[in-house]
Parts: sequence; structure tokens; C-alpha cells
Amino acid sequence: MSAAAAPSGLFDCRDAYVRTLEELAAADDRIVAVCNDSVGSSKLGAFRTRFPTRLVNVGIAEQNMVGVGAGLANGGKIPFVSGAACFLTARAMEQIKVDCAYSQANVKLCGISSGVAYGELGATHHSIEDVAWLRAIDKLTVIVPADPWQTAEAIKAAAEFDGPVYIRLSRMPVPALTRTDPVFRIGQAEVLRDGHDLAIIANGTTVHHAIAAAETLASEGVSVRVVNMATVAPVDGEAIAAAAGTGAIVTVEEGLSRGGLGGAVAEFCAANAPVRMRMLGFPGFAPTGSAAWLMEHFGLTAPGITLAARELLGVVRG
Repeated sequence: MSAAAAPSGLFDCRDAYVRTLEELAAADDRIVAVCNDSVGSSKLGAFRTRFPTRLVNVGIAEQNMVGVGAGLANGGKIPFVSGAACFLTARAMEQIKVDCAYSQANVKLCGISSGVAYGELGATHHSIEDVAWLRAIDKLTVIVPADPWQTAEAIKAAAEFDGPVYIRLSRMPVPALTRTDPVFRIGQAEVLRDGHDLAIIANGTTVHHAIAAAETLASEGVSVRVVNMATVAPVDGEAIAAAAGTGAIVTVEEGLSRGGLGGAVAEFCAANAPVRMRMLGFPGFAPTGSAAWLMEHFGLTAPGITLAARELLGVVRG
């Protein structure tokens, strides 16, 4: 769904991605794009028109695509390798591990239409394992932006960062989040709401649902801290420790909590700040259905998060 077709007040983060990429490319001729026959889904049409010699379309060949990106990086370019997250991460895992992470190639991997954005295309097109997979790879930075502003800032930060980065981009429309002092830094979480009874740690398309859940809980007298953990690797330990100080944490993500954001938070807490947790995400292979239905069915919307928080607080206080 394009920004023009998105419901009023909602935005497609792919638009922020390509707009920022064009701005960076205009200022730095080292910026190039590589894609896997995904000019349309990556929204790189305008980039191709503006920089026809700086877009490499390798066709449906994800392993080759990542290898080409690594080669361009070795030649001094800053490649943004763009393709559907489900295929980029699964088919090219060895190249991501060896050519990018192990070799510390300056490649920026952009996973388009991540999570369950392809909905009706089913389990083969759901990309719910990507964060868990890539977080396990050493020396690979993993970022999951929550809205258009954070997407643009993540792309800028990735371009300046020396090393491999995976940026997870959704096509599901999301609102622009309200911020009083907007700052994006790789590895630093963002506190969007302060509270002392419970913390919700979320990222990507689930952050605005977490805020809505916090507002509902506030009306019930529950003070909720909302943390936007955009960088999953390296994770912000200080932010997690502060969240654990509330006595209860709910994590929310559009992916597997086992090994993903939930796993990262649980690992830190087990070693440094034991706390009761509830991890919301997909439990495994997800069925075919619209993205909206899948998110609701698995409790990844405001009502589901609210219910999980109530249940967890009942355990903590009971």
C-alpha cells in the first residue's frame, strides 16, 4: 500500500526509505542501490530514473544480490541492498553471515515488506524469523524502525555507520509518533512514555499499538512505561534495566519473540535484572490471512497488549 493509498494519518515507511536514500545519493556518489527484481516493491523507480547507473538489479537471485553488495562495498561504495525481507534473509543467509558480517563489509541490508505485511500470500512470504536469525549473527547491527521519521533517521545513521546493518522495513501503514525531543542513535532505545507499574518494550509496527495500550491502562490507574527498542542488536541494556525496575515487562514485536526482541530482553534480564515478563509475538508459522487479521489474532494490537499487561500485573501483584 503506497502512502497515497494509506488511510489518513498513516504512512508507508518505504516512502521515507527511498526519499532518504535519494537525498543521501545526491550528496554522496558512493551511495548505490542493489535489488532483486524488486524495483517496484522497494519503490526504487524514482531512484533508478535519477541515478540510472547506480542501481543494480540482479534479478531474482538473493544470494548473488548480497554478494554483489559486498563486492561494491569492497570497492568503496555504500550499497543499500533492498529486497523482500523473507527472501533476503532466508535465501542469502550464508552471504549475510560470511560476506557481510564476518568480513565486516559496509553493506546496508534493507528488508522490505517485513513481518506479515504480505498477509494473504501466506507462510512462504511471512518474514517473522528474520530478526531472530540475524540477531544471532555476530557483528551485524539490526534496526527495526517504528515510523517514517525513525525510518529516515535509521537510513541516515546506517549510511554513516561503518559496517553491516540490517534495517527491517514494513509496508503496513503506521502513524507518525509524537516526540518531544527526537533523537535517533544506533543502540539507543527511545522512551516514548514514562511509567512505574509496568513497561512495554516494542519496535516496528507494534509501537503505536503499545502506546494505545498504555493509554488504556492509564485510564485504569496503571502507570506504563513505553520503550521503543528500534535497535535489537546491539540492544540497549540500560533501557531494559530501567524497564525492569517497574517490576514487569511486556515485549511486543511483529515477528518471533523467541529469539527476537523478546528473546533479547529476556536474555539481558535473566543475567542482569530478573523480572516477570510476557513476550508477545508470533509463536511459529503463521497462517494465511490479512496482515490486520494476523496482528489481531495473535494479540499484537492495543487490546491484545492491554490484556497481556493486565494478566501479567495480576500475577505480579497477586
